[in-house]
Amino acid sequence: MLAQRISLLSGPGTAAAREAVAAAAATGRHIIDLAAGEVIIEPPLSVCEGAIAAIKAGTNRYTDSIGLPPLRKAIAEKLSAETGIAWDTEDIVVTAGAKQGLLDAALAVLNPGDEVIIIRPCWPTFSSQVLLAGAKPVFVDARPPTYIPDIEAIRAAVAPHTQAIIINSPNNPTGAVYDRATLQAIGDLAVNHHLWIVSDECYSSFVFAGARHESIVMAHPGVRSRTILVNAFSKELAITGWRLGYFAAPREIVSAAKTLQSHTTSNANVIAQHAILHHLQVGDGRFEREMHQRLSQARNTGLLILSGLQHVATPGAEGSFFLYLDLSRLISILPAGGPLRSTDDIARFLLAEAGVASIAGNTFGDLNGLRLSFGAPPDLLELGLKRVVETLNNLKKKQTAA
Repeated sequence: MLAQRISLLSGPGTAAAREAVAAAAATGRHIIDLAAGEVIIEPPLSVCEGAIAAIKAGTNRYTDSIGLPPLRKAIAEKLSAETGIAWDTEDIVVTAGAKQGLLDAALAVLNPGDEVIIIRPCWPTFSSQVLLAGAKPVFVDARPPTYIPDIEAIRAAVAPHTQAIIINSPNNPTGAVYDRATLQAIGDLAVNHHLWIVSDECYSSFVFAGARHESIVMAHPGVRSRTILVNAFSKELAITGWRLGYFAAPREIVSAAKTLQSHTTSNANVIAQHAILHHLQVGDGRFEREMHQRLSQARNTGLLILSGLQHVATPGAEGSFFLYLDLSRLISILPAGGPLRSTDDIARFLLAEAGVASIAGNTFGDLNGLRLSFGAPPDLLELGLKRVVETLNNLKKKQTAA
């Protein structure tokens, strides 16, 4: 019999979508994957050169459990430049992807019975890891069209057992980018109620159309001593499978992570560590600029195509690389008792009928949403979104006829 904690975890979510895409493709169909949480592009040459050099040098041994000191120093310098706040080596932990950083945070600050405020729609890993730590997720719903959380709703969720709040800006799945006033208000709540802030900033490189990413420690410097700032190289360098993330935090959290990681992964992949270190030492930012330009163009193309939807508002998509559709109006006009009554149904229908993979909002705790990635190759993105628009615009007619 499995341990009870396994039953607490959410389903595979995006992993299930990958499996569905693979199953559909195995039948010989051409599937356009707009479900993936990654940009499909070759990583920078400097990263590959760093990995190859490390392999040739016979770099096969353990590192410090929280990462190579030179890499931690380089990350501290990168973060200092990006935030305008001084960080040093002792503030940084290198992790096996952002997920390990988030789990380290949960295990370091949460006790059984604690409560954690999570803004929904949200990445399902947040609540799963809170549950693994024996704590309780408390959800506050952010509403369309902006998906910016209401501060009064967050304030109302604070209770005697509240220990932390998790924020994610730019947001997966909605693309929302929190403004300074929202971040400052969250910071005030954290200070006044002695809460930890876990800030997932993995999409900080992807902000568009005049929006500006601002870390909460920039908007509210007073929360630095209670903030765990999580990021990764997975998205910004297109190396999701390499599993290299990091977080910046107060020294007691860094010390806790050193203990935790010594008993879990020992250390993040040593070849990946050297590869990223090499990139940070020699990279000139060209790859990051070119990828941002490509994604900005893809976003503009996507929004233009999606403006043709008849019963669905065009998304904001200020940040991340997702186009998040609110299908509530479309669902409301479909025939009662018909086969399509949820975004899960519609996502399955898009895969079966249009050959386009997407992620239903239920994965993120939202019954009305549908996530589409514009990180796909540009030609496939355009074709896939045109299929989505055609399929959704004809949905009512087809379901009525059926």
